[in-house]
Amino acid sequence: MSALNRPRRRLGALAVTTSLFASGLAVAIAAAPAQAVSADVVITEVYGGGGNSGAPYTNDFVELTNNSSAPVDVSGWSIQYASAAGASWQVTKLTGSIAPGAAYLIQEGGGASGQPMPTPNVTGTIPMSATAGKVALVTNQTALACGSGCHADPAVRDYVGFGTANDSETAPAPGLSNTTSAARSNPKQDTDNNSADFVAGNPSPGTLTGGPAEPPVDAKIHDIQGAAHRSPLEGKRVGNVTGVVTAKSGNGFWFQDTQPDGNPATSEGIFVFTSSAPTVAVGDALNVEGTVAEFRPGGSGGTTNLTTTELTNPKITVTGTAAVPAPTIVGAGGRVPPSTVIDDDSKGDVETTSTAFDPQNDGLDFWESLEGMWLGINQPEVTGPTSSFREIPVVPAGSGVRTVRGGILLQKSDSNPERVMLDDVLAPMPDAKTGDKLAGVVTGVLDYSFGNYKFLPPTTPAVIDGGLKREVTKPSSPAQLSVATFNVENLDPNDGDAKFDGLAQVVVRNLAAPDIVGLEEVQDNDGAINSGTTAADKTLNLLTAAIVKAGGPKYAWRQIDPVNNAEGGEPGGNIRVAFLYRTDKPLKFVDTPGGGSTVATTITTDRAGRPHLSASPGRVDPANPAWAATRVPLAGEFKWHGKTVFVVVNHFSSKGGDDPLWGRFQPPVQSSAPKRHQQATAVRGFVDQILAKDKGANIVVLGDLNDFDWSQTADILVGSGKTALVDLPRTLPLPERYSYVFEGNSQILDQILISQNLRLAASYDVVHMNAEFPDQISDHDPQVVKLIPLPSWVR
Repeated sequence: MSALNRPRRRLGALAVTTSLFASGLAVAIAAAPAQAVSADVVITEVYGGGGNSGAPYTNDFVELTNNSSAPVDVSGWSIQYASAAGASWQVTKLTGSIAPGAAYLIQEGGGASGQPMPTPNVTGTIPMSATAGKVALVTNQTALACGSGCHADPAVRDYVGFGTANDSETAPAPGLSNTTSAARSNPKQDTDNNSADFVAGNPSPGTLTGGPAEPPVDAKIHDIQGAAHRSPLEGKRVGNVTGVVTAKSGNGFWFQDTQPDGNPATSEGIFVFTSSAPTVAVGDALNVEGTVAEFRPGGSGGTTNLTTTELTNPKITVTGTAAVPAPTIVGAGGRVPPSTVIDDDSKGDVETTSTAFDPQNDGLDFWESLEGMWLGINQPEVTGPTSSFREIPVVPAGSGVRTVRGGILLQKSDSNPERVMLDDVLAPMPDAKTGDKLAGVVTGVLDYSFGNYKFLPPTTPAVIDGGLKREVTKPSSPAQLSVATFNVENLDPNDGDAKFDGLAQVVVRNLAAPDIVGLEEVQDNDGAINSGTTAADKTLNLLTAAIVKAGGPKYAWRQIDPVNNAEGGEPGGNIRVAFLYRTDKPLKFVDTPGGGSTVATTITTDRAGRPHLSASPGRVDPANPAWAATRVPLAGEFKWHGKTVFVVVNHFSSKGGDDPLWGRFQPPVQSSAPKRHQQATAVRGFVDQILAKDKGANIVVLGDLNDFDWSQTADILVGSGKTALVDLPRTLPLPERYSYVFEGNSQILDQILISQNLRLAASYDVVHMNAEFPDQISDHDPQVVKLIPLPSWVR
């Protein structure tokens, strides 16, 4: 599993008002004399950062309005764009008409970050600059041919140069960013001075903002936050909002009321979005006027994220200094999070279907009631390693079902609402591993992004080493056949010697050189280079050579090259599963020719009626639509001391695209699950074909199933009755039942299942040496089972 590159907070909110303020001082811009003022349609907003890192929306856009008293037909008109110093104009053709006072939205090029745009009137593909450029509203659809002076072209109805543009009406509008647009401070006013008419603020596509301001409503922070996920004052201008600054970031600050209302359901803290670095200091007492907005973080998660309540376009007055309030303690002696439930009173969108706001019982509501507040956790306990995004998952003492090594177990009925992510928005986060603690009372403000509540300390916490060591399994006895599964995380020759040597050490030392290893995430010989290469012989030869170099035995390998770019994973990488097997043991791989990327292996029988694979190695049901864009399982027939053993290695579809646990939609929808159910059905059907020929067959099904031990996927694979497989993770005590740690939740994704006749003599071990540590050779823990296969005549 992997995540997308994450932009840092803060992205922007969804309102633009008449002016920008900093430290209580309004920024005034003198108007220039009017030129050829448009009497009807004008450009009201321009945004070029859509889809970029941190963008609040997925697309660039231009917004128009009609300031006349009659509809204006814009069919045959166009919006055109050129770079700041360019003379090459790109054209988006317009259609339809604009009613008096209506907004007309033109969607342009975009990217992956941000939430979807409102429905546009017209869609174009122009990739606009996020910082500087030129936009023209033209009454024909012929591209302009000018470099500068275009604003005076007779066909140009309105024109906006922004940032460092070499052409504009009088003077350019402000420079912009991924998070800011240029919008008219009054959509009904056009002085033909871009600098005077436009201000930089939060993008608001399809919504005309600005104009004469309504008198602000006096409010306290708890009035703004309300006992809900969205503010009861959303969209309103509020004033006399008082508090003290508790923390600040590069584009805003948090402040908190020193006179709380006593209601634990209403937060006393809030973020103030200033767009640029705020001039206030921690400890400043403030009186703030601003617009209440609900900001939904973009990026990975997009529309599935919850919103955070904030004040935008603020007018800030420093009234003195004050002591930062003592932190509200989360955990024993303070506010204790719910123990099992994230949300149980919503049926879909939390913001519209929730029947109650219940911080005492719902984790989602608990953390929402603390949004923006100055909090403290006494010696937070680390439940997962510091991630590549410098996030550390922690829980207060006394939380949840803990693993034997200090993690917290994800269960069907317990998603661990105690868990919160420390993030490095305000200060660097240290390396930490599962089982560590952080020293003292760690303080910070509570935020939300990327489907998680985030705890933001302003100073780097100190780590108390929990002493966790990487596990080493016991070697198998001469009578035991040891079979392992290991996800080697996109392995290819470009990874270099360090990764191959590290993986070899895992195989030799931590896994005690198992007899058979089912590998997942083996890439082709040039990795993610999209060259058409599908062979992986170089990848596997490098790994087997590294194992010998590490003091291990000689392994041979078997696999089948997939169809180019047909089985998911990194584009060009041609990810697949494979077998390694020892050549120095009484173990033989039964090579039966005929296998291929699109050839299904079937079950044949010999003269004695014993089952065999028609092709070994062979692929399981490769034509099944269940395997579209997914790795096809690989079956192999082995002989151990003359006894036949069938092994199937799998790598089912990932959970990418599922709703986050802490997202807007509850209960979370696992959109990826049905495909895994289909895949499990295909593999189970293959197992049934073997058992139909020999109910005592020795069968091992293993791999990265990307699903939990209590999932429907696992249920399907297990089956029922006398032919049920034994799901070995289910045989472990709960505190040992995990092979992967995702955002602090320990969980099973990798599994080994065996046929019933192998159960009594089986010894199973998940070898915890990767997932709990920040320095990982792979993100999955390998696991191994030691078996004593029975001859086929034993029933």
